[in-house]
Amino acid sequence: MPKMKTKRTLAKRVKVTGTGKLKRHHAYTSHFAANKSHKQKVNLRKGTVMDKTDAKRVKVLLQG
Repeated sequence: MPKMKTKRTLAKRVKVTGTGKLKRHHAYTSHFAANKSHKQKVNLRKGTVMDKTDAKRVKVLLQG
């Protein structure tokens, strides 16, 4: 059976932290910025840790 390939598109969007958690960027930042408050836009700039329920599925796709 051949080796499983890493999903490269996902690997570019997610980084693994030292403790094994997955770090991701926020959505809703690319357009319609005029409708959002300054506070909302500032908070969307920051990265966040992926929820553990999603991280379990994503880690399978990252294992090459």
